[in-house]
Amino acid sequence: MTIIRPDISARAAAAPRSGIGEIVAYARGRDNLMPLWIGEGDLPTPDFITRAAGEALGAGETFYTWTQGIPELRQAIVRYYDRHYGNNLSVDNIYVTGSGMQSIVLAIQAVTSAGDEIIHLSPAWPNVVHAITVAEAKPKSVVLDFVDGQWKIDIDRLASSITPKTKALFINSPSNPTGWTATKDDLRAILELARHHGLWVIADEIYGLYYFDGARAPSFMDVMEPEDRIIFANSFSKNWCMTGWRVGWMVAPAEIGQTLTNLIQYSTSGVAQFMQKGAIAALDHGDDFVRTNIERARISRDILCDALVATNRVETRKPPGALYAFLKIDGIADAREEAFRIVDATGVGMAPGTAFGPGGEAFMRACFLRDPKQIEDAADRLSRYIRAR
Repeated sequence: MTIIRPDISARAAAAPRSGIGEIVAYARGRDNLMPLWIGEGDLPTPDFITRAAGEALGAGETFYTWTQGIPELRQAIVRYYDRHYGNNLSVDNIYVTGSGMQSIVLAIQAVTSAGDEIIHLSPAWPNVVHAITVAEAKPKSVVLDFVDGQWKIDIDRLASSITPKTKALFINSPSNPTGWTATKDDLRAILELARHHGLWVIADEIYGLYYFDGARAPSFMDVMEPEDRIIFANSFSKNWCMTGWRVGWMVAPAEIGQTLTNLIQYSTSGVAQFMQKGAIAALDHGDDFVRTNIERARISRDILCDALVATNRVETRKPPGALYAFLKIDGIADAREEAFRIVDATGVGMAPGTAFGPGGEAFMRACFLRDPKQIEDAADRLSRYIRAR
């Protein structure tokens, strides 16, 4: 039970408990648990990354450093975009943050004032929606269509949701939790709406390399012009198995660079230098590791989706991007209650679709970035449960 104290900010007190964290807290620590509820894999950070960070730590790189990120890391991020996106950025476009989540929070703070609206696609990662609310802006959902087991965007519906209070479009592609991935035509249409209405785009492309139909997912970087108002949020968490490091970055117009630097200064004052040295190693030496991890995810995705679809009681297609199967199981009306039943009956922990807002109520999210043998086990447990329902 949460007790609301009168001396606590109403805005802070109104921030709800995570619908994902609720099921994690309920079942964490059980024997024979298969935790597919959180967006991370089972591998620790690779040695070549931890070694670089450890060497920097041992060398005494423990002092205050550049608020916007050390120059060497910002240059490594520029090289990353040149290598994967063919985009020649400047270090003046790069800002290192204390996680992809902080990148999103700072982007929201930078472009909105109290009462402004940010439109986002739903189902959506709940942290984004609640970060908008905590910033005293208003989140506005545009629900993706679920047709024949896959998700699609209705551009006309997105356009009709824009009002004079709208300040930004938050676009997560590939999507957590649905795996929906925008095509270049989708991105062009979204960007044209933003240009026409004078809106910012906050582009969450954290899963950009986790794309199973090509080398990477389509990006706003493929269709944008230099004058477009886009802030990109990214993270070291997923690609390089660095979820616990809490290091991310932003790509933004240089003209707002001082604003973003100030926001970093007044929140974390920057990321520890020895951690940034590990991040440089990830970018410069981690491409083979990332490719191997993505192929591992593809194998596990196929195992999980094929097994559950074979029950004839699960509606989904293999998602084209990200790390999640978003499963519609026959007979589920309240995914929250079902998540508790499933973990009690099978030991498989999944995130309830109710946590992801409108459109997710009948779905369960399972992260498949794990050893294929573990996913085979999880798929078998879930299939037996689903057939017996």
